[in-house]
Amino acid sequence: MDHMALARSPVWLAMISSLVLAEVVWRVRSGRGYSGRTALATLGVALGGIPFGMLGGLVIAGAYGWVWTHALVHWPLHDWRTWAAGFVAVEFAYYWFHRASHRIAWMWATHSVHHSPEQMTLLSSIRLGWTNLFSAGWILYVPLVFIGFDPRLIVALLAFDLRYQFFLHTEAIGTLGPLEWVLNTPSHHRVHHGSNTAYLDRNYGGVVIVFDRLFGTFAKEQADEPVRYGLAGEQRGDNPLRIALGGWAILWTRTIQSRRPVHTLLAAPE
Repeated sequence: MDHMALARSPVWLAMISSLVLAEVVWRVRSGRGYSGRTALATLGVALGGIPFGMLGGLVIAGAYGWVWTHALVHWPLHDWRTWAAGFVAVEFAYYWFHRASHRIAWMWATHSVHHSPEQMTLLSSIRLGWTNLFSAGWILYVPLVFIGFDPRLIVALLAFDLRYQFFLHTEAIGTLGPLEWVLNTPSHHRVHHGSNTAYLDRNYGGVVIVFDRLFGTFAKEQADEPVRYGLAGEQRGDNPLRIALGGWAILWTRTIQSRRPVHTLLAAPE
């Protein structure tokens, strides 16, 4: 359930490669610039995460499979109503997974990798943490399996979610009119990646922005508040190892220095 797995499709790989190249040209011509070092670091993180993603996928698939055998009911996979309900359920679970990934230090150590780029580009969408299995955010989807949603449906909808979000990581697209009310858009996602105080911990949605509006975590991109990308108060440079594991190093240091280590692990990131 990561971008590198999705990129195995030749058609998808050709499309995203073309779009990335087009964005490079656009950014250079518009004067925004494009950091080759950042791009190479992102590719290094993505490639380094492949074995971790494969191992995590096997463990998570096994866990979901076990829960599926004990599910209260099995909703039919061929029924469109199952997919419609599943989409809403997965988006709801994703919202809380994403929100928890920002508000619990243990989960932020993994998710912070994705927020480390200081440029908002399509390629930054594949800069993902290596320790998703360890940070255990996948557990938030277990209740969906238990109430009857086939794990294959959940994985398919998350894959769609990730493909959709690839297009959100860009400054090349402005606002999208009425669609901004329902869908997560590039404008909304730029806010999500902002380290400005006004934008911190906002817009957690996947495909839709509805749950942010319902639960008070929505923020609109403001013309007088340019988005500042990257991690607040921290820079990880261009070393893929430091990018991928730097959050854990910081958390470990804070934990061993804390008089309340469990609280430090579960509290909001500093």
